[in-house]
Amino acid sequence: MTSETLLSHADQAPKRERRKEARPGELVTAARDLFVEKGFAATRADEVAARAGVSKGTLFLYFQSKEDLFKAVITENIANLFPAWNEEFKAFSGSSADMLHYAMDLWWNNVGNTPASGIVKLIFSEAQNFPEIAAFYQREVVEPGTHLLQSILQRGVDSGEFCAMDTSKSVFSIISPMIFLMMWKHSMGACAASANIVDPQEFIHLHVDLLINGVRAKNTL
Repeated sequence: MTSETLLSHADQAPKRERRKEARPGELVTAARDLFVEKGFAATRADEVAARAGVSKGTLFLYFQSKEDLFKAVITENIANLFPAWNEEFKAFSGSSADMLHYAMDLWWNNVGNTPASGIVKLIFSEAQNFPEIAAFYQREVVEPGTHLLQSILQRGVDSGEFCAMDTSKSVFSIISPMIFLMMWKHSMGACAASANIVDPQEFIHLHVDLLINGVRAKNTL
């Protein structure tokens, strides 16, 4: 074996190691894209493996089931965002109205305007058939998300910027139009005539302005 061959093998070993470390992420990305394209139930594990460029056996080295893979998709694309967001909002120094605007833009830029938005449509269309995944999404996404938005509303109430309200119910007035926007994107929005296209940023800003005008304390007008 020549010195050149030894060097070649030495170079390939780290590359193989890096490739191995990247496989879970590649599988999660492939799964996300296929789940959104075809639906969770209709997507086969071997299709995910082929999209990621590995064997079906390799997929199951990292994920015990297709359900576990879907949970990883949810975690990597949405749930893992909340810890950093919570810290960011703890340090937010602006008004609660500005905070609400920022929260909606943050969600859209990091989830709604990315391939991750298709996960929301998947959950709504297939949750009834996969209650374990629905419960996982509720625990890892819905509960942290509603808690964060409730804390923004409560901050406004406590400071006198917003009127008194039941934040546990009011929070759904914030969430529902955002769900509509993502559902629209992956259904009618994908085939709507240009004149009927919903501009996401305009929609979000109008939505938040309407909300703030509805909850603003009367003495702050």
